[in-house]
Amino acid sequence: MKNFCIISHIDHGKSTLADRFLEMTKTVSAKEMQDQYLDDMELERERGITIKLRPVRMKHEGEILNMIDTPGHVDFSYEVSRSLSAVEGAVLLVDATKGIQAQTLANLQLAKEKGSGFVIVPVINKIDAENACIEETEEEMISALGVSREEIIKISAKKGENVKKVLDAIVERIPSAKGDSSTPLRALVFDSEYNSYKGIIAHLRVVDGTLKKGDRVALFASTKEGDAKEVGFFVPRMMPQDKICAGDIGYICTGIKERGAIKSGDTVYKKGEKIEPLPGYKEPMPMVFSSFYPKNPDHYLSFYNALQEISLTDPAFTFSPEFKEAFGRGFRCGFLGSLHSEIISEVLRRDYELDLIVSAPSVTFKVLKKNGEEVDICSASDWPDTSLIGETREPWVLLEVVTPASELGGATEVLSLLRGKYVDTEYISAERVLITYEAPLRLVIVGFHDKLKSATKGYASAGYEVTDFYKSDLVKMEILIAFNVEEAFSRIVARDEVFQEGKKIVSRLKEIIPPEQFAVPLQARVGGKVVARETISARRKNVTGHLYGGDVTRKRKLLEKQKKGKKKLAQGARVNIPQEAFLKVFRSE
Repeated sequence: MKNFCIISHIDHGKSTLADRFLEMTKTVSAKEMQDQYLDDMELERERGITIKLRPVRMKHEGEILNMIDTPGHVDFSYEVSRSLSAVEGAVLLVDATKGIQAQTLANLQLAKEKGSGFVIVPVINKIDAENACIEETEEEMISALGVSREEIIKISAKKGENVKKVLDAIVERIPSAKGDSSTPLRALVFDSEYNSYKGIIAHLRVVDGTLKKGDRVALFASTKEGDAKEVGFFVPRMMPQDKICAGDIGYICTGIKERGAIKSGDTVYKKGEKIEPLPGYKEPMPMVFSSFYPKNPDHYLSFYNALQEISLTDPAFTFSPEFKEAFGRGFRCGFLGSLHSEIISEVLRRDYELDLIVSAPSVTFKVLKKNGEEVDICSASDWPDTSLIGETREPWVLLEVVTPASELGGATEVLSLLRGKYVDTEYISAERVLITYEAPLRLVIVGFHDKLKSATKGYASAGYEVTDFYKSDLVKMEILIAFNVEEAFSRIVARDEVFQEGKKIVSRLKEIIPPEQFAVPLQARVGGKVVARETISARRKNVTGHLYGGDVTRKRKLLEKQKKGKKKLAQGARVNIPQEAFLKVFRSE
């Protein structure tokens, strides 16, 4: 039995290669086969990307192969790390038209951390493309992996050319799954999903022992108990079995319907047996946050249940209750990146039919108070009083940008806008450059990838890893509408950016908020000082239109009366901001 996963940068052909594996091993019949077979989410098919890991059991040359197809985008790297912990080897796939890219290197590093016993099978894809640079890509892989040219397999996953050689290499090179079926049961939960009839379905890698249908099982970390009402394999649909043994990748239905009761990284064992728990996973730390509010307050409970189900299938996603006067009850949600945030909001809208207001993504900050207390700040509304603050810190990332040498100037220019620190430039090959750069995460998550693609004609790619929190001069910028603070628009910014950011926000609000019967001042304020201002002009009625003649003083009298009336209206008035205005501002950001 061989357990492996496919890893690569986004859009290098993982799902297409998985399709060919399913066809060649006859796991899926020709009648049922379709492109991106394992990508069963509508969003995955629309965007042409893999979002969720997918396990499947195949047979080749009399050998059982358990494969896990993984995502390639940096925001879903936790899916890759969990997959790597459940297998003994990986197929590293590189597009011959693009060469090694940022996430290729990141995933390769995750695989190398598994130790010398973990085997990587290097594969170059899309060799039939007109612009394929096969020799250059080979040189890059030899340099990055330290393999010989003969070990690299060159394929066309689309046409099926040499794909059988990859299957043969998996059988020959990847070590067989270890484990003793006669010892006490220990199974690692690497994923889970919720079924309204079966409850939580845990995806398992059985490390030791045998799990039979009907066994009484327990979870080590959560201490929950249940019965193995159904066990089986993924082929790729769930196929019930009488038992699953050491080395197998399969699933268990316990009937537990308490969302959150089973978490990835937990150890499943038989009730009554004494075991040492498996190492599990390092908990991911969400670094990008957005606030989600249901437009209809009556949908709050269904929204909460939806978030619980999503957190079950996506352990990197977190949420906590939040209340704002403008929106009512909602949740502050944590993500690994901006694409992760975008995908979750789309899933909530489509799969759960929820109409939501979503705030712009932000990051978490650390504030060290003068009394020595350190607090995490995820929202501007939580920012402490300035007099209590001793030091502020923000998360920085180590950016790895891979770009063709011809586009090095454009990539460097975009990186310079991040106000970070240059670290290193390394030539992967004669035509490909790796730039390492350190920068604040808050600047990376907003528009950086789009700017990089534009500046390099779409050829550059970037991946990042959060390194640490560094001291930064941060302040809370309040937004006032008619002299009233609107916390929903307030944000945390660097002190040297307050004028630029304040002007941008109030100018946008001026375009969006409908006019009132009186002039509405819009202000951006930092520490009591107004740094930017715009005014929404009052609606005006032509009070002199009915006059047909006479002295000009008659017109002046009416205009003065109108002016006094508007001034009286403005005193103590509060502008009623429609929810659509909040939504438009968030979307524009």
